[in-house]
Amino acid sequence: MVLELFGRVALAIIFLLLLVAYLIYVERKIIAAIQRRKGPNIVGFFGLLQPFADALKLLHKETIVPSLSPKILFLLAPVLTFFFSFMAWAVIPIGAGYVFADISVGLLYLMALTSLSGYGILIAGWASQSTYALLGSLRSAAQMISYEISLSLVLVPVLLLSGSLNLTAIVEAQQNLWFIIPLFPMFVIFLISVFAETNRAPFDLPEAEAELVAGYHVEYTSMSFAFFFLAEYANMILMSAMATILFLGGWLSPCEGLIHLPGPVWFCLKISLVLFLFMWVRASFPRLRYDQLMRLGWKVLLPFSFAWVILTAGVVVLTQ
Repeated sequence: MVLELFGRVALAIIFLLLLVAYLIYVERKIIAAIQRRKGPNIVGFFGLLQPFADALKLLHKETIVPSLSPKILFLLAPVLTFFFSFMAWAVIPIGAGYVFADISVGLLYLMALTSLSGYGILIAGWASQSTYALLGSLRSAAQMISYEISLSLVLVPVLLLSGSLNLTAIVEAQQNLWFIIPLFPMFVIFLISVFAETNRAPFDLPEAEAELVAGYHVEYTSMSFAFFFLAEYANMILMSAMATILFLGGWLSPCEGLIHLPGPVWFCLKISLVLFLFMWVRASFPRLRYDQLMRLGWKVLLPFSFAWVILTAGVVVLTQ
């Protein structure tokens, strides 16, 4: 039993790693198409082997640890960030019954793990013994805290409508109506908050090349840098899965009776749609200033999401 479970977990991790590798390839292709370039097209047919070439290149590079850094913390930071990104997938249901741990507080588990990933970034910034890395990690921590509040408030209307913290129950509550329709403004706020949580453009201020020289991972090389890179894209897929579960009906079909596809296929198609938004936004919008970032989080998203929570609660009480 233990060996079977270990095998399933190992297969899931390998699948996620391949998914992350080819997500990077797809992003490069999409951004190249938007900018009227070719993108990766040399290594393999249509450049399909480019992710493996990049992985081999990183494996062959030397892992350099700054002489004044605490080595254990310096090397542990990217591993922690990577570990928390993949641990969250334990409660993600990709179909009816397709989940490792269908716990009753799955949403709280997800929020806890996404919050803990910030510790890896803070440790990396401090352990690098570099001013640029430290400033980048502090920026990231401030940004994550600011937008986590709005992100938490976005979840409250979903809980009010579904009546459960269990992710499978939230999907099943959308049998007749996906939550994106009554909660569309909250879906938009969720997407904006997710862009900020994952340090993606136009909120990639912790990694700003112009003033921070790549930010908290400036001192990292080889596989230690690759762990940060993999964690960022794994978080993108995770947040897309959360958007699918909370607002887009999870594995439920949008056209029941017309197109017959398995639940996990619908789930993957919806995740792909949200991931395309990540890439489209990156290719289209310029980076915000830091004061604009904080103003948007505290003065726009927070009051609006709080007001929508009160409105949703009022509607739910009146309809009951």
